[in-house]
Amino acid sequence: MSRTHPGPLQWIGYSFGRTLPLSMQAWVREDLIGDRAVPRHLLRSMVPFLPIFAAFLLFPGELWLRGAMILLAVLLALFYAAAYMEPNRRRRLKAHGLSPDLQNPKKVARDEAERRAYERWHPNR
Repeated sequence: MSRTHPGPLQWIGYSFGRTLPLSMQAWVREDLIGDRAVPRHLLRSMVPFLPIFAAFLLFPGELWLRGAMILLAVLLALFYAAAYMEPNRRRRLKAHGLSPDLQNPKKVARDEAERRAYERWHPNR
């Protein structure tokens, strides 16, 4: 029986950019375009930085200073993870054999309703 979701080691590899087996394609699709895709992306993107964050604890100085270094690094990593979320999502979808244009169906419906409402209020634009 093939697994339909990754184990812990597979998930860590996936966090570093590895491609999961074809049997997990549905899980990958849900992970990348599901309802909780943004928080999952932000969490997943922090995994490769954990060794760097841990290394900051080895620096000399007060604990609060090392904690501030880690906090600054986490905030910077989160900023870039959020900034490059869409290209990263598209690349991962393509690497797993899915269309890079896939979007969350709820988001697509919400955008379409907003577009129709705009056209109703502004018919000549």
